[in-house]
Amino acid sequence: MHNEKESFNFTYSAKEQDEVKKIRQKYLPIEEDKMQQLRRLDQSVTQKGTIMSIIIGVIGSLVLGIGMCCVMVWAGVWFIPGILTGLIGMGIVAVAYPVYHSVTRKEREKIAPEIIRLTDELMK
Repeated sequence: MHNEKESFNFTYSAKEQDEVKKIRQKYLPIEEDKMQQLRRLDQSVTQKGTIMSIIIGVIGSLVLGIGMCCVMVWAGVWFIPGILTGLIGMGIVAVAYPVYHSVTRKEREKIAPEIIRLTDELMK
């Protein structure tokens, strides 16, 4: 019978320690400093307006394309309805930019107190 306790000791090299630290860092909760938070908030202001204006622009472009298709492919009976559809599509595309500015302005007003508070803290 064997009464001795056998143990195995293993030490990592410096290179392996760095790799272990990098892997561990991926799974730790990210702590955001005030400057990173300020940048994130500033970027988020335009994000909603950009998404809305892109959606409106794409829809308007598709409607314009349908109108052009009616005029160029089915020119007979669909000529006048195609022109009207194309004009409606142009109108929708033209609205995309003002929607972007409107939404961005509202988002800036909503987030302004937090931005001012963070900038005051960072400038002190």
